[in-house]
Amino acid sequence: MAFGEFNHQDSDTMAEINITPLVDVMLVLLIVFMVTMPVLTHSIPLNLPTASNEQPVSETKEPIRVSVDKSGAYFLKDAEKSQEELKALLAETAKTNDDAILAISADKEVPYEYVADLLGIAQESGLSKIGFVTEAEATPH
Repeated sequence: MAFGEFNHQDSDTMAEINITPLVDVMLVLLIVFMVTMPVLTHSIPLNLPTASNEQPVSETKEPIRVSVDKSGAYFLKDAEKSQEELKALLAETAKTNDDAILAISADKEVPYEYVADLLGIAQESGLSKIGFVTEAEATPH
């Protein structure tokens, strides 16, 4: 029986590459893929309902824009309105349209009390959908 020696005195370089570990890894990967592919492709058979191609009817309603300037004057469609006129117009709009939206655009320097008064007028008129118009912040390039 012959055993190899660890001390090779001759300086022959090894000319072959041992591919056994590479084949082992490839076989393990092959087995893993063979086991996982049926799991990944398996799906539950469902009979899904079909949807119509019609788009849902969505009415995009233009909001009622009320602007407030620094002096506390209210503008509806660029026409100055008094609080009483504004309240009557908003109440009439709220009666005819339940989904009316009030968009308040107020100057940065408008005192809060003018905006609060406008919110009170909107509430008394029956409007419940109220938004504030803002400008997008400039992004540095």
